Amino acid sequence: MPQNISGRFILATNVLDADKLSNEDVLPEYKAQQSTEFSFRFLKDPLFFTSTMFLNSRKRVGALAMVMGLCFLVYSLGQRALRQYLKRGSQTIQNQLGKPTATPTLGWVFQCFMSIHLLTFAFLKQISNLSEQQCSILQFFGAPCRKYYLLC
Repeated sequence: MPQNISGRFILATNVLDADKLSNEDVLPEYKAQQSTEFSFRFLKDPLFFTSTMFLNSRKRVGALAMVMGLCFLVYSLGQRALRQYLKRGSQTIQNQLGKPTATPTLGWVFQCFMSIHLLTFAFLKQISNLSEQQCSILQFFGAPCRKYYLLC
């Protein structure tokens, strides 16, 4: 009787030394490329407008690449910290479909906060449109972030 092989695929690597990369480590390394690929996909997005930037020198191109690299590092670290916090507390937040997830993207979290506004009237500051879900998300980011939303 033939085996069902519909869920299999081939991965190849040019690292031939098993001490550097074992067969069992090839798949996790392959999957780890996703965050890097996301970063480059973001740069190519028409909404980011990188195609409209005109830089007159190689130094400026290098400087922009450095700044973007640092931005992706901060983004990745923030997303990692959020996911670790959720995992430690066995907690979830709602994804775009309203279903609980323990692995949200930081981009989704940023979108959740787009409708919040800071109102100032007669030197009194107030936050509008802050929902319960947004308040629960803010608990993962610590006191400085909650202070920004006037919660501390």
